[in-house]
Amino acid sequence: MAYLLIIDDDEDFARAMAKVLSDAGHEVGISLDTQTAMASMKARTPDLVILDVMFPEDSSAGFGFARMMEHHNAAFKGIPILMLTAVNARFPLGFGPRDIDESWLPVSDFVEKPVDLDVLCNKVSALLARKRPAAGKAGKETR
Repeated sequence: MAYLLIIDDDEDFARAMAKVLSDAGHEVGISLDTQTAMASMKARTPDLVILDVMFPEDSSAGFGFARMMEHHNAAFKGIPILMLTAVNARFPLGFGPRDIDESWLPVSDFVEKPVDLDVLCNKVSALLARKRPAAGKAGKETR
């Protein structure tokens, strides 16, 4: 299936997500910070990124990482990003899917922690399906 990269500083949570997604047929990598994630992505480009917002070194690092992927690195532009975070529990701002924006927050979808793991799998499947070219269009020429 697909190669997914989970970027989350909560190692136990990341491992639980990885197990569920692996059981669903995906290959899954884990990075516990954005610096390691960048190195991992340069070594192997993921088909989809599951990205936390808050990290110990920066409570908004995930926002910056999403913008870097979409606006500052051509190799990562267009990779679907599922933002998965507990930012609203810490900073009750009502942050959610309506805040997705091409310039400020270029992510594909948003889910709050704690997340039902079935919901996570469904979101991942939907994002991967949107990324794939329509059947019959890839590699065909019309004359």
